Amino acid sequence: MTTHPSIEQHPDLAEMRSRFERATTTPRAQAIETLALLTGLYLAASPWIAGFNGLTTLAVCNLITGAAYVLCMGGFGSAYERTHAMAWCAIAIGAWTIISPWVVVGNVDTTRTIVNNIIVGVVALLLGLAMAAMDVRAPGRLGARAGSRGDAGIAPMR
Repeated sequence: MTTHPSIEQHPDLAEMRSRFERATTTPRAQAIETLALLTGLYLAASPWIAGFNGLTTLAVCNLITGAAYVLCMGGFGSAYERTHAMAWCAIAIGAWTIISPWVVVGNVDTTRTIVNNIIVGVVALLLGLAMAAMDVRAPGRLGARAGSRGDAGIAPMR
């Protein structure tokens, strides 16, 4: 039996939800989500686009990893408060994409696969970091928190 209260009873729940909603309605957040979805789709299709599709282990790995990246980054626009933590999974997927040509079984570390995976992995990693930082950079966050709790007598800027 747990003694921790549920999140539904958290005193700042309404403020947290409105902050997350503000973070995802910005053009920057929508652009990041769109680029992330395109990156995931390219990652899944990259073996056939870049030409290393012989159902090698890396082709299958990229297909699965691209689908997972799309699923991780796809829900931000509609349900950011529930999927914000998935941005950290997207960061891990980006890092995995960078190192996968050397890690997966088989002789798949050709110039074509290495260049493809490094470029796509870096883009995926940066987009995941940008989405994870979205809450930190949300406009009005400091003023809303300071005003709602009255921390240290700091009034929100008007």
